[in-house]
Amino acid sequence: MIAQFTLTASEAKRIIAKAVAGMPSVRRALYGGKTLLKGGTTVSAVSEELGGPPLRISGRLTPEGARAAADNRDPHCIVMEKGIAMPVDDSLEAVVEFMGPKDVAITGANLIDHRGGAAILAGGPLGGAAGRIVSGLAAQGVQVIIACGVEKMGPGLVADAVSACGRSRITGAMGMALGLIPLQGVLVTEVQACMLLSRVNAMVVACGGVFGAEGGTTMVAEGDAEDLARLISIVKEVKGASLSGAPRSLMDCAQGSPACSRHRACDTLYSE
Repeated sequence: MIAQFTLTASEAKRIIAKAVAGMPSVRRALYGGKTLLKGGTTVSAVSEELGGPPLRISGRLTPEGARAAADNRDPHCIVMEKGIAMPVDDSLEAVVEFMGPKDVAITGANLIDHRGGAAILAGGPLGGAAGRIVSGLAAQGVQVIIACGVEKMGPGLVADAVSACGRSRITGAMGMALGLIPLQGVLVTEVQACMLLSRVNAMVVACGGVFGAEGGTTMVAEGDAEDLARLISIVKEVKGASLSGAPRSLMDCAQGSPACSRHRACDTLYSE
């Protein structure tokens, strides 16, 4: 049997979050180790699935370009141990230093490619939170899960995009200038999520849409009646899902805000 369904970008994030939260490595780390979550809209949804808080969305891409949060009071990165969430924005390096193979780190991405490459944008000096921990996680042998929707898949290779980017190379920008930090880990899109949540084969057959489905995916899943029913039940559960994130962090910063002292080339294309 084959089922066809469409997920908006926000719905896909919730499907991915449910799948990541149920992964055996995540369940083991949640109660027998450490689970580090780096904020983003998809990872914020993962946090909620694990019983944690919605996370601060520090950076975002808007029609006006790359923006930062106007309010930074909510945690962007948390560690969960024995089901309890602890903010760790001020101690990221120390936390990573004591993580190992039994632990898991979950991050989002801003670009993926057809080979499984992934990278995350950085608007702050030295790569912000991602720049502070990505190399340490690799050095410590921590399993990294990259939770990212198909909407982030580019037409080329991530490696080429990383080379083309760079905060200090940008001379004019809508919003803040950005660099790309390559990520290594297990990539979970809505395709992998469907197969983790139920014993089906899933495939994207169309991308995009209108009237709210911009950035969405239309998928087909093949399996027996019981497995398909389980998946469609989850799809129906996430229908109409909103964006996850700490509410006061969803407001964009304005030019002249404190963050402007850290961000390069901000809104220079508008002023020319």
